[in-house]
Amino acid sequence: MGRTGSEATETANSEAIEAWDGPLYDRFVQFKEVMTTGLGAHGDRALRLAPPQPGQRVLDIGCGFGDVTRQIAALVGPAGEVLGVDASPRFIAASSEDAAQTGVANVRFAVVDVQAGPLEDGFDLAFSRFGTMFFANPVEALRNVRDALVPGGRLVMVVWRQKVDNAWLYRAQQIVERFTTKPDEYDDPTCGPGPFSMAGADTTSGVLVAAGFTDIALHRCDERVMVGRDLDEAVSLVMSLGPAGEILRLAGERAAHLHGDIDVALREGLAEFDVDGAIHAPSSSWIVTATAPV
Repeated sequence: MGRTGSEATETANSEAIEAWDGPLYDRFVQFKEVMTTGLGAHGDRALRLAPPQPGQRVLDIGCGFGDVTRQIAALVGPAGEVLGVDASPRFIAASSEDAAQTGVANVRFAVVDVQAGPLEDGFDLAFSRFGTMFFANPVEALRNVRDALVPGGRLVMVVWRQKVDNAWLYRAQQIVERFTTKPDEYDDPTCGPGPFSMAGADTTSGVLVAAGFTDIALHRCDERVMVGRDLDEAVSLVMSLGPAGEILRLAGERAAHLHGDIDVALREGLAEFDVDGAIHAPSSSWIVTATAPV
């Protein structure tokens, strides 16, 4: 007998959490500065478009290293509060340590699987920078987020747009796929649906409607972002993270002998993004806004 839909979703979600708390965490730590400062431009745009207000309670979904959680804490001020949640205990441990070291008092962090069940409630705003694309069941997860908001509370989330508008990721994937593809069978856990699961405006709008949100709008955000302080780092990053990195990680030792040739090809493919030695590539996201019903 095959799995039921809910069982299959739970299995996929558990596998994604295992990946984020294991090999993906290790790789994000390696590229922490690039991932937080480089991709932070999209989060900055979202916070300018829908700025948190002083005194608000904010939920930061998929907070990762907690850098944007602390940024929001400064915006809501001492009368406000921010709760950063992530399904990975290791990310939450890192976030909590950084907040303690920087003396940010109005933040809390908690290990929470947003998809698994009810969340703490009473939030004025739910924010996420690239933290909502990996749910096995996004409708269920975002319904839980809606229930965590006060009536009329807002959701603001940043998600990647289509691959072709994110050349540094898509080109890397195309180059790697000239040498090898994602194996049919693999031992390591996967990251879930992947970074482009909400790239389609109609798909994302449909998910939010099904989750019970209203006033849904998608705002295109195009930014050149730093994906490496030099070409070496940029190549190493795309071989470790994103679609290309996922292919190589799952292929494991079976593709190890190809890494040298892939490295050479990626250097050629990413060289055009060199700006005074650092690699700055065009990127594109949706800043999605929605409202919890009154």
